[in-house]
Amino acid sequence: MSVKDIMTPEPACCKADSTIQEVAKLMAEMDCGEIPVVDANGRVQGVVTDRDICCRAVAQGANCASVPISEVMSSPAITVTPETSIQDCCAVMEEHMIRRVPVVDQNGCCCGIVSQADFATKTDGGVVDELVREISTPSHGSANLQ
Repeated sequence: MSVKDIMTPEPACCKADSTIQEVAKLMAEMDCGEIPVVDANGRVQGVVTDRDICCRAVAQGANCASVPISEVMSSPAITVTPETSIQDCCAVMEEHMIRRVPVVDQNGCCCGIVSQADFATKTDGGVVDELVREISTPSHGSANLQ
């Protein structure tokens, strides 16, 4: 089984100059916790998570109506391809302690996203326990907010 079998295709994306408030509204509308940040050609430049907005913007007193998302996004984004095996995708997510990962095509354009929930609902569940355990283990040092 590969990423293309479990990914959510064509996720909502934003541009680096979108405001924090615009992206937060998009997250609320789409009921998601991560938005890929793409350039004019759709290539992934970074990602922004609900945690990025909370910890890097709101908690720091940023003016969310005017500050661009590029100020708080995680970059470069960790990505996988549609052909990546689900085992390799899990390994990437565990290594980087991330709960979601954008899926990019051969040109680096966003074509999907994979989350822990996709593993839980679209696989036999064998990888989910380890994935959640590894991602949720506190790290020593800087926190990856992706």
